[in-house]
Amino acid sequence: MQVLVLYYSKGNNTKKLAEEIVKGVAATGAEAVLKNTDEVKKDDFRNAAGVIAGSPVYFGVMAAQLKKVFDDFVSVRREMENKVGAAFATGNHHTGGKETTIFSIIQCMMIYGMIIVGDPMDASGHYGVACCKAPDATAASDAFKLGKRVAELCLKLEE
Repeated sequence: MQVLVLYYSKGNNTKKLAEEIVKGVAATGAEAVLKNTDEVKKDDFRNAAGVIAGSPVYFGVMAAQLKKVFDDFVSVRREMENKVGAAFATGNHHTGGKETTIFSIIQCMMIYGMIIVGDPMDASGHYGVACCKAPDATAASDAFKLGKRVAELCLKLEE
């Protein structure tokens, strides 16, 4: 069972957060597939039981590069129904639009018919993982927990 961890990262902070999410997915025994927006293919979406997508904040929404993936892959939209979706974001300021960026990703996932989950209660218990600049120990821990939660839900749905 695969979980796709998809990200766009210009300064590598979002990539670092994605790598922490991958560790959480892998801890369940599920296969984590880490792809940036330049590498991802439609089959990565098709083969995934869940998708965790992340972006830096660009004017309060996801980067155009990540939005382009959702736009370009619309032909697989119906195949994504009932798969697990989650989101993460990075920014440069503590009030810099990370939650609205997460919501912009979640909106696409909802239109794709995905089952949306946020952080587990032992993390932030909110919309998804977010951090300022590079992930600190708390953000890394929350990212691990989100990856683990999504993979565990995918495994349950597979039963």
